[in-house]
Amino acid sequence: MSDRWGREQVLGLAPDAASAKAAAGVARPSKWSGTGADGEAVWGECKGSGKSVYRACVDLTEPAFRCTCPSRKFPCKHGLGLLLLWSDGTVGGGARPEWAAEWVGRRRAQAEKARERKAAAAPKTRDPKTAERRRRRVDEGIAELDQWLCDQVAQGLAQAEHAPYRVWDDVARRLVDAQAGALAGQVKGLAGIPRRPGWPDRLLEEYALLRLLVRAYQRGEELPEGLRETVRARVGFTLSQDEVTERGERVRDRWCVTGAHDSEQERLTTRRVWLRGRRTGRPALVLSFAAPGRPLDASLMVGTEIDAEMVFYPGAQPLRALVGERHGPAEPAVPDGTTVRGFLDEHAAALARDPWLDRWPVTLAAVRLARSEDGALHVMDEAGDALALRPTDPWRLLAVSGGHPVTFAGEWTPRGLRPLAAWHEDEGMVVL
Repeated sequence: MSDRWGREQVLGLAPDAASAKAAAGVARPSKWSGTGADGEAVWGECKGSGKSVYRACVDLTEPAFRCTCPSRKFPCKHGLGLLLLWSDGTVGGGARPEWAAEWVGRRRAQAEKARERKAAAAPKTRDPKTAERRRRRVDEGIAELDQWLCDQVAQGLAQAEHAPYRVWDDVARRLVDAQAGALAGQVKGLAGIPRRPGWPDRLLEEYALLRLLVRAYQRGEELPEGLRETVRARVGFTLSQDEVTERGERVRDRWCVTGAHDSEQERLTTRRVWLRGRRTGRPALVLSFAAPGRPLDASLMVGTEIDAEMVFYPGAQPLRALVGERHGPAEPAVPDGTTVRGFLDEHAAALARDPWLDRWPVTLAAVRLARSEDGALHVMDEAGDALALRPTDPWRLLAVSGGHPVTFAGEWTPRGLRPLAAWHEDEGMVVL
């Protein structure tokens, strides 16, 4: 496979559909001059409107973008268009011009200074009195939630089916006041359970998982350290990145970026990026957050592989991680997949360690699309085992597979399998 990124990977960096379309418009060799590339950067000058000429440069190791145009979008159409030309093989090698070398060098120097400042900084200590006050508030909120859950089951679930959202919103707000934010989010999510046949069973399952979490928190001192960390995180006790760096497990591997998904909640956009270690086979989840209108972290591109050290958040089933030191730029790669049975065994083992897992990455090898008797779409492996896909637009997946086997990556949830990406032997990678 070429060491240049594919078109789908480049367009996946666009902040919106309009930027992707505009980038295609400027990705024409006639608009560019002075283009070049080496192992770490791509650069060039693009003709703008009138006599304007915009200088664009992309640092491939992150990636990071610089352009002299006045656009407020990040990355702008010029940076994306330059990458599209590079992806197509139109941009050849060469020595960096002074302006590009200066920008890349400045970025390297700033990164080195940031590492030195971080290494020299004194570790922050939490105020014991503040921590104790918060613990008491969380304890009170947990006790109130415990009583509410018991009341819901005692009263029966029949009336809950027609209850307004505020029934759960009021409880969630009280948990926010008690500084148990993560737990509040789980309670608020109960209102969104689809009112379909079997809905009371699903609601009762969620109530049971919440009660299990409540009891685990109340008996936290009796739990193993990893499970105690998981319970505290599920309630809302967060760790700073410095604490994760200090305490988390470090795993170096070649990490394949298998999929990404953006979601919006409470005026905040969250990006989930899934990775899998080539040697260890371990999954990893990298989260980034942004306010509306602000760019999300685009340094991990689906369909690439990075040689890096991941630092995992402590827990019974370490999954969320920070990207530590990188050892070279990202390169295109196809992830190793497993069978449906292999995935189910892996997921069952993860649930045994963390019963509150609500999503898990899936990477399957040599699967085809199939329909069940009721018309639902599935992915099926060579053994005939299948996983149901969530109701979604299937056309991109159908188009890239064409009835042939593909390597498939997705996100497993209680509602089914969410497609994220697929790799075809001839068609390459497609973000779904």
